[in-house]
Amino acid sequence: MKNFITFLLLLVFSYAGAQNLPKREFRGAWIHTVGNQQFKTMSADSIKQLFIKTLDNFEKAGINAVIFQVRPQADAFYISDLEPWSRFLTGEQGKAPDPVWDPLQFMIEEAHKRGMELHAWCNPYRVTSNDSEQLNPNHLYFKKPEIFKKYGTQLYFDPGEPEAIKHTVRVIADMVTRYDLDAIHFDDYFYPYPIAFEEFHDDASFVKYAKSQGFEYWQKADWRRHNVATLIKALNDTIKSIKPWVRFGISPFGIHRNLKDTPDGSGSKTNGLSNYEQLYADVPQWADSSWIDYNVPQIYWKIGHPAADFKTLIEWWNEKDFKGQLYIGQNISTFKEPDVNNPSATQFAAKMALVRNLKNVDGNVWWPGWSINSNPFGFSDSLALKYQHRPALIPVYKNLDTIAPAPVVKASLKKDYLVWSHPLINVKNADAMQVPHFYAVYRFPKGAKIDIQNTDYLLKLVDTPRFLIEKSKEKKSKWVYVITAIDRCWNESSPSNPVNVTR
Repeated sequence: MKNFITFLLLLVFSYAGAQNLPKREFRGAWIHTVGNQQFKTMSADSIKQLFIKTLDNFEKAGINAVIFQVRPQADAFYISDLEPWSRFLTGEQGKAPDPVWDPLQFMIEEAHKRGMELHAWCNPYRVTSNDSEQLNPNHLYFKKPEIFKKYGTQLYFDPGEPEAIKHTVRVIADMVTRYDLDAIHFDDYFYPYPIAFEEFHDDASFVKYAKSQGFEYWQKADWRRHNVATLIKALNDTIKSIKPWVRFGISPFGIHRNLKDTPDGSGSKTNGLSNYEQLYADVPQWADSSWIDYNVPQIYWKIGHPAADFKTLIEWWNEKDFKGQLYIGQNISTFKEPDVNNPSATQFAAKMALVRNLKNVDGNVWWPGWSINSNPFGFSDSLALKYQHRPALIPVYKNLDTIAPAPVVKASLKKDYLVWSHPLINVKNADAMQVPHFYAVYRFPKGAKIDIQNTDYLLKLVDTPRFLIEKSKEKKSKWVYVITAIDRCWNESSPSNPVNVTR
């Protein structure tokens, strides 16, 4: 009975808030594979069913972008000639699944079917998680050991070695060329997170390259930031040269710099690890240089955290207004923390209000995405019934394209399907930036104003020019459907001709 009452309350809240939902909002979820010990005991069909279940739950929760980890440790969750199969898929690095299948290709197809983007999440430098992991004999480490460094119990590429950069760029170029990706995504692991009383020993590469690159012996920190920036720029240039519509996004640690570390007062009023000082990642430089298209700082703390307050950090990133889109990396577990002004409530409402009321914040990415399957503390229900009750288009990437695609034509009803066409479907040598990637289906009550800005009437995003209209189990109603075309960068066309449907 208690669960039923909770459901009714959420349902009431969902309809009360639907009108105010943003039409455009990034709603991503991370699916991590690093450390997974489950897949190696599962058949390919079982893994596929888990992926399908997860994407179905994402769709119910209003997710519009899947961030799928495909290169956790210089390895591959996809068919690759450059790096070995991931140990986290089969239990042994380099061991192919039997029968062979391609998890990345599968996820791309399944995500797109549901109107979701697929972002390939890669780690640039990590090679092992501990010193007990065995590398495949064909791993690059055994061919070029000089470009790797051990730190703690882990093995990393040395970011100061040009060959490490070249290899990473080659891997990403191969992926972008062969797969229909919407974005390449890197998380917060650049130079390793520091270990107390242990130095990352890159003296050899510093001595070898720093002087010729314009750095003196006292500028090692600047040189390290230069190394990471060189990789970021090279990756973006390469991605855009292959497919100009594929975005490049970074999800850094939530603190760029602390106020105490910035004589000019530009840092945030926080007291924690710093991207800039400890990880050598200058994310504002990358954003304002247009080397990345979106930024997802991982602000994984609660409102009121003494060292890293969520409100302080989201407002800092918002106020800086760096180029590109700003999404917020959200730790799902913090949404059940007590509200600072009303301890009988959670911080859910306050956090969502900050995201939606701050001018330069364009959405969220949820961590860990897998937990949406288990609906912890009713979190997934809250998304599905209130905060993400209606689908949302992703904000337009105006830095890449501002031209809307041509509208859909010949929309009509054929049996139980709404079908349509588009002038560029199957046109040889058509401009890929103008070919529809998705279509938005809107449904209006008969006699209502056709207003595609009203989120109440956005029904679904699809990737094919057809849509099944389900028959009503109740009294028949009269509806008017219109379709819009959405291109690779989320520009939206004007609506199609209206189609009258009685169901």
